[in-house]
Amino acid sequence: ELEKSLPVPGVVFRTAATGGLEIVEMMQGYEQVIIMDAIKTKNGTPGEVYHLTPEHFRETLHVSNFHDISFLPALEMAKKMKIPLPQKIDIIAIEIVEDLEFSESFSPPVAARYPQIYQKVMNIVQSLLAPS
Repeated sequence: ELEKSLPVPGVVFRTAATGGLEIVEMMQGYEQVIIMDAIKTKNGTPGEVYHLTPEHFRETLHVSNFHDISFLPALEMAKKMKIPLPQKIDIIAIEIVEDLEFSESFSPPVAARYPQIYQKVMNIVQSLLAPS
């Protein structure tokens, strides 16, 4: 939906079910990257939208997989290896109900808030893509 609503020249939308080193590899060659992912926090409300950067995380379960290192160590490794990374990395995270089951469907609490979630995500993306 964002891709249809935001036809911005030079913006590439990609879907990935991966993390760690593979995400770092996908980010190469871009000046700016916006990652959208699900997040499960201790006291979060399903459907809450967070705008984060890598500095907000110490460790994350969701931007990694069992066959790879997690996202933040992958970023650190890339920096140490002098692999060129985007100057700006933003993460839009949507609070979910359950983080141990994978599904392409929204849980009922998240589905009920979809219009508000979409609008908030759209606002964040538009602000990030606006010329400085």
